[in-house]
Amino acid sequence: MILKYIGLFLIFIGLVITVAFWIPQLVNKAKFKAILGKRYPVMYFVYITNGPFLVIIGLLIFFYL
Repeated sequence: MILKYIGLFLIFIGLVITVAFWIPQLVNKAKFKAILGKRYPVMYFVYITNGPFLVIIGLLIFFYL
């Protein structure tokens, strides 16, 4: 039962991060590009590992465990 709650929590956190990343006023991508320079693609790696990846892991935990 506790795994279902953990799965729901991961799904919720992943969805919040995903929505927050794509709302222009919350994440200023131009400022990040100026700060990171050549390392700008790292921001997308961090987004993928913290947004959609958490949703996928949460779904797997919720439905299969």
